[in-house]
Amino acid sequence: MLVNKAYKFRIYPTKEQETLIAKTIGCSRFVFNHFLGQWNDTYKETGKGLTYNSCSAELTKLKKELVWLKEVDSTALQSSLKNLADSYSRYFNKQNNAPRFKSKRIEFNPIQQKKQTEILPLSETK
Repeated sequence: MLVNKAYKFRIYPTKEQETLIAKTIGCSRFVFNHFLGQWNDTYKETGKGLTYNSCSAELTKLKKELVWLKEVDSTALQSSLKNLADSYSRYFNKQNNAPRFKSKRIEFNPIQQKKQTEILPLSETK
């Protein structure tokens, strides 16, 4: 018999870490909304959307133009692009509705990050 376990953790970040988390969430939302707008425009014009690879290549150009995107972890921004590409593939397979723009007002803003020690280093947490 398979038993699943779950653990809940409460973190108490410092003010500096709170700022970095807020910046990461904001930048991830900006990248998602920016490329969602481009994806919609391209789909209306050509009948085909963008690909993850084309968006990823354009993200590096965007990071050169907008310096504040370099302040956050790059894997969080790449995860936003992967989530967007996944949501469009699910939409075209008729599994979900069309992706929508993300708002600052929603309570749940998840970020995905592979290197958690950059935001919350284990030596500084209590």
